Amino acid sequence: MDDKPAEDLKALAEGALKAATDKGVMLATAESCTGGMISATLSDIPGCSGALDRGFITYSNQAKTEMLGVSPETIEAHGAVSPEVAAEMAAGARDRAKVGLAVSVTGVAGPGGTENKPEGRVCFGIADEHGTRTETVDFGPLGRDGVRRATTAHALRMMIEALG
Repeated sequence: MDDKPAEDLKALAEGALKAATDKGVMLATAESCTGGMISATLSDIPGCSGALDRGFITYSNQAKTEMLGVSPETIEAHGAVSPEVAAEMAAGARDRAKVGLAVSVTGVAGPGGTENKPEGRVCFGIADEHGTRTETVDFGPLGRDGVRRATTAHALRMMIEALG
């Protein structure tokens, strides 16, 4: 089996933690479709506690509302997989954890999806001192594990870029 994807995730996690440590910024994650994979990848790195504060796993809409303060009206209007929800997730995680930077992900890992929200569509949010930004990426039908790994890698790259 090819270990390159695992090595890539490790290198990205190391890069995100180093960037956060260098800037004196603590990190938080708000994860839906990755189910904690981003924070797990970060916490695999020895010494991560110097930069990783916490991860919120908010798979259900109720969890997004209760733990992160995502508005039920936003979910109703746009759906859980939307830039609007990703933005509220990231802002809520940053506010509740009182950290410098929070990343959020919400998407369709698969299998399945709909015409409007196909398998592999993931909405990302970053909240930091500059505000909240979102991105939507269509990874395509990579399979559940593939989408989750691609999402984790992209989220880590976004964190590195935001800390750059």
